[in-house]
Amino acid sequence: MEQPVSCASGSGVAKALRERGFDVTTIGITRTGEWVQLDPDATFAIESSDALPEITAETGKAVAVDLGPGAQPMADVLFPVLHGPYGEDGTIQGLFEMAGVPYVGSGVLSSSLCMDKEFSKRLLAAEGVPQGPFAVLKPGEDLDAQAVVDRLGLPVFVKPARAGSSLGISKVGSGAELAAAVAKAREVDDKVVFEASFENVREIEMGVLETLDGDLEVTFPLEVLAKGEDGWFDFEAKYLDNPEPFNLRPDYPEGVAEQAQALARKVFRLLDCRDLARVDCFLTEDGTVYLNEVNTMPGMTPMSGVPQAFDAYGISYGELVERLVTLAAARARRS
Repeated sequence: MEQPVSCASGSGVAKALRERGFDVTTIGITRTGEWVQLDPDATFAIESSDALPEITAETGKAVAVDLGPGAQPMADVLFPVLHGPYGEDGTIQGLFEMAGVPYVGSGVLSSSLCMDKEFSKRLLAAEGVPQGPFAVLKPGEDLDAQAVVDRLGLPVFVKPARAGSSLGISKVGSGAELAAAVAKAREVDDKVVFEASFENVREIEMGVLETLDGDLEVTFPLEVLAKGEDGWFDFEAKYLDNPEPFNLRPDYPEGVAEQAQALARKVFRLLDCRDLARVDCFLTEDGTVYLNEVNTMPGMTPMSGVPQAFDAYGISYGELVERLVTLAAARARRS
């Protein structure tokens, strides 16, 4: 479901690495699970809701994928620019671990944990990380709409527990709307998370990047400006018809930026993230920063939030992707 974003991100990463002198082989995965080698000059971009990019069997040349013991490595370093289930939830990371091939990004446990909104929230709550109230509807459980409203109030966000790119999310203003919102979320994932809505807040994001010596660099928190029809940062607002969706250097009350950056560092470490992550937060009117979620493979087009934030920080898009490959290669040499 998140293939269009993966196509656009992967296209940008491959182009940037080639421009910096890397020998890049681009592999695409179709919606039916076939792996195909793409033309080096192939590019993908999200242009409109009617023209979302897609990898198909006809897009490239079919390639046999052998990651078993003794297999010839596909590459010195793998860069899984794959958003959503199977690509960002520890599944493909586990495949790479079994094959013994170094790869960019967080490991199996961290990827799985960050992808699952229920368990990441529970772990971080145990560590005292400030978050909004939430509730969970497990697979097979029936919705008790009144119980959700009594616990979280209204409006409330209804989300698939394990998905990204704002897919399957609804903001509902009455208990009567909850059943339809749950059905929509369950089209993406059979576990659903309900989140209390923060009203009159600013949405902020930071990129976190590891250094070779294990330190962390955190960007200045950008502010999300783009909003969809319902007043939140939905798929259309993220990817369609928004030439300037972010303010890269907003004015914050004194100490807020530092508070947000400290929270990003803490959460990155608590969730055992690696190489890169995007940390999304809410800033309330009283200057308090609350965690929203963590994304272990954020959008990686040159115009995505994390690359833009790092560019403003002083790390260009090309340097960012090169550093990520360097981190994975260095980790392999140490093992």
